[in-house]
Amino acid sequence: MSNPDESAFTFLPLGAIIQEFNVGGTNIVQGFKTQEDYIKYNTPYFGATIGRVANRLKDGLLQNVNGQTYSLEKTNAPNALHGGSKGWDKRIFEGPKAVNRNGKEGLFFKYLSKDGEEGYPGTVEVRVWYTASKEDGKTVLETEYEAELVGDEVEETAVNITNHSYFNISGGPDISGTKAKLATDWHLPFDSTAIPLGTIDHFSKIKVAEPFILGGPDAEIDDCFLIETDPSKVPLDTRPQALHLLAEFSHDNTNLHLEVYSTEPAFQFYTGNFIDVPAVNGLPARGKYAGFCVEPSRYVNAPNVPEWRHMAVLKKGTIYGSKVVYKAWKE
Repeated sequence: MSNPDESAFTFLPLGAIIQEFNVGGTNIVQGFKTQEDYIKYNTPYFGATIGRVANRLKDGLLQNVNGQTYSLEKTNAPNALHGGSKGWDKRIFEGPKAVNRNGKEGLFFKYLSKDGEEGYPGTVEVRVWYTASKEDGKTVLETEYEAELVGDEVEETAVNITNHSYFNISGGPDISGTKAKLATDWHLPFDSTAIPLGTIDHFSKIKVAEPFILGGPDAEIDDCFLIETDPSKVPLDTRPQALHLLAEFSHDNTNLHLEVYSTEPAFQFYTGNFIDVPAVNGLPARGKYAGFCVEPSRYVNAPNVPEWRHMAVLKKGTIYGSKVVYKAWKE
């Protein structure tokens, strides 16, 4: 990436992964040293592009698409999770290719997901652009996603794309002491398998719309929060909409700060409750709470919910799109 922040970031063709995000001499994302290590050990999805459908689909089914039901692998039984056991996070993308995007120098990745891959109908081309810049002393990474149904096999399919970076700004082995604040406390109440019940409510476990401290079982979160609570207002391509602040973080020990913005209507906030990665290639083992995720996306299980499906069902001749922006700095 030919810009002032060239050394701040590294990316990999595998899953168009964000491998490094360096701020003030610290890499604030979890990862591995080589692409081969990601292939072998990346069970938490460190840094990866997630698709064809991020998060969970109820009972491992994609219902009423092309007038039929598709059975998917139950990677998080009884549900399908993150596009299958060989989802986009485990696919080699073309790239990186240096491009100019919206007047900025950037990198471009693309991947052709064939009809029937991981059980999903239709051939889809996914495109990912990364552009980096400086803004008022902040290191900024903008990610843009686009997906198009390019095959003639079917008239529609399902798409929900996110990035699964795990951030750690503490300077230590876990996120303890990180101050967090979410832009909303509206969320989708889940059943016992993390599938939405169909209602929208205020999150009650923690007052997340006020500053709170991460770390420990009392601050464990793995829930879908809503920026847009009216699903009828969510288009298939959210990029023309304004960027919204989703969450902000800081840590007193490092003076590091992170803000996450997106055009997306929702985001999964996850405190790394199940991370379990062995020591690899000179890197220490990563365990519980080694990082937190902010995963901008559509509503969970949207393709299977009649009132939500328009935001995640990609028809022939239409474009799925979204933007995510990370801003980080050290005081």
